[in-house]
Amino acid sequence: MTEPQFSRQPLGARLFSFAVVADTHVNESEDTCASPFATNARANARARHVFADIARLNPAPAFAIHLGDIVHPVPGMPSFDEAARRFKAIASQIDIPLHLVPGNHDVGDKRIDWMPADIVCDSYLDKYREVFGPDYYAMDHGGVRFLFVNALLFNSGLETDGAQRAWIDEQIAGAGGRVFVSLHYPPYLHDAQERGSYDNIDEPGRGWLLSRLENPKVEAIFAGHVHNFWYDVIGGAEMYMLPSTAFLRHDYSEFYRVPPADEFGRGDVEKFGYFIVDVHERGHVAKLIRTHGAMRGETASGEAPARALPTVHTKTAASEGIAVELRHPWAEIVEIPCTGGVQEFGRKLARNDYPLMAMWEMGLRTLKIPTQDLHDDKTLRRARLMTDVGHRFVLTSLGIPDTKLLDRAREHGIAIAAIEINLNAQALQDAGPALRQLRNHTSARLIYGKIRTGADDAHFDGKHYSHFVNTGLRAAELEAGQSALVAHLEQQHIDGITVRLDWGSDLIATHRELAERARAWGMAVNVGVKLADRLASANTDDAAIAALVAEAFLASRASDAVTYSFDTFMDVDRGYFPRNGLINRRYDPRPAGVALAALNAVFDIPGAASVERMDGPAGSRLCRFRTGGQEYELAYGPAPAVQRHAWAAPCKRVIDLLSQEAVEGEEARAEYTRQGRPGHALLLIHRA
Repeated sequence: MTEPQFSRQPLGARLFSFAVVADTHVNESEDTCASPFATNARANARARHVFADIARLNPAPAFAIHLGDIVHPVPGMPSFDEAARRFKAIASQIDIPLHLVPGNHDVGDKRIDWMPADIVCDSYLDKYREVFGPDYYAMDHGGVRFLFVNALLFNSGLETDGAQRAWIDEQIAGAGGRVFVSLHYPPYLHDAQERGSYDNIDEPGRGWLLSRLENPKVEAIFAGHVHNFWYDVIGGAEMYMLPSTAFLRHDYSEFYRVPPADEFGRGDVEKFGYFIVDVHERGHVAKLIRTHGAMRGETASGEAPARALPTVHTKTAASEGIAVELRHPWAEIVEIPCTGGVQEFGRKLARNDYPLMAMWEMGLRTLKIPTQDLHDDKTLRRARLMTDVGHRFVLTSLGIPDTKLLDRAREHGIAIAAIEINLNAQALQDAGPALRQLRNHTSARLIYGKIRTGADDAHFDGKHYSHFVNTGLRAAELEAGQSALVAHLEQQHIDGITVRLDWGSDLIATHRELAERARAWGMAVNVGVKLADRLASANTDDAAIAALVAEAFLASRASDAVTYSFDTFMDVDRGYFPRNGLINRRYDPRPAGVALAALNAVFDIPGAASVERMDGPAGSRLCRFRTGGQEYELAYGPAPAVQRHAWAAPCKRVIDLLSQEAVEGEEARAEYTRQGRPGHALLLIHRA
């Protein structure tokens, strides 16, 4: 049975790259702004950092695109010219062409009668053209046609609206192949049928534009304005809505189940960033670079530091052996309240795409979801888009899953890599016929997850009573259960088993045992890694969690038969077993997510590998990893001890996985050790 294919994988050589920046909102002076928010006053320094960062990219991008709201003062304000002058000075740090499209702050807002905005008009357009150049135009580069579109013209009633529409038709028709479109407003935020709001293009212009964007030649669409990240597909084109470099549109902080960040969410600097887009012979990869609100002063000297590691993306990640359980909603549609400002007359719908953004920047591909996620058509559509990008899903089911759900998943084109079927031992004995029937509906691996009963674990320890759910065999139980499990494997009732790894267990030692047993029994092993420690006791040890993720990453590369799934992607900060995950409750990467991204950047090519535990300094944990004729050590423990270990023998490079800092050479080593970082360190040491 044919499963869905990864249809958006870039193929062939990388032809070129370009940078995409949105919503810099540069002010007329360095530390003041017409906005009452202090975050806005930092826009110039943050834009200066972004352009300095782009200037140091290696390889250098061929050009940069700005998606509008270049400056904060609107053209009718006397400060517009000075803000434009400052923007040009900031952008002059890059020695590559910069292509601009106008935003509502640059030429006036779209035509609306329910807010006191300066509306786009001919005089504002003339002002923009005088200061910045044409408001719509095209460019060909590397076999791709780039259209820079003025979104404010749609429905404006201006004569140039019709002229631009005729020009768009002409440009798409005349393009030899691929077309990339850049504009300020997205056509829509959540759904093509949504009502008009401050955040989209109104009808009838929206419908007209969508009919053109659905042309098979159009491959990518980039939009700004909303200051948050979203992803969707229009026809065959991938649409990206970019974050701002300056501030967050903080009404969307409603996505979080925790209090908003600085200035009621506007200063949530972890959401700031820009894109680098790699264009291949076929397809592209749009990679987020978070700036974390970094600033560069007007008189700053010297070049910005070069990026230590390449940015990764799920589309091109090589590792599939690490999965996370999506215990929280991962395709959630939220009603954004009427908070005043730009939204007063009704709630608007928005999908929370921050989990997706975090997955992509880690290079995370395999996602474990409950079968309930196959019931909703909107979630199924989302899973299909994610399948096309490179994600694959592991279903976890209580009992034998409904085959109708699997049929629906297949009809939607969703890649299901495995199905974990949770049964107690007795139920497994009787499940043979149902499991054989299940194989007619999927080619996914069938993995047995044992539901632990009173026969497996005591309910009462003399003080505490427990009736909490526990699943998965332990490695120590496999020998005793060999005859029963092998019988099910031989009868092809199952393809493998889930083994639980409790917090505090030695992952590397357990891996060697499981890899040998997987070979001997001819099975797959899914290791369910428990970040939860004890009931009513939160596990918030980020460094230790990151070390466990790093060990699992290396172990999964050393055996195709053994994979690892972590018991949560996002923090569980309430309930029975609180623990930190790979992202926090604002969807920002925790150290474990940062470490995973770094490892995907270093080991970006699949190949044979081995991993083994090794002795190290007291209180530390070390393992040796060999791949491609190279030798690495993963060292976790008190920072001074593992740093001394790292340089006790010759090495090519040391990567601090918690900060993605690469240390190479005596000078860099001296500076790194001089910083005297407290706590525990997690280092990847590339030995000579």
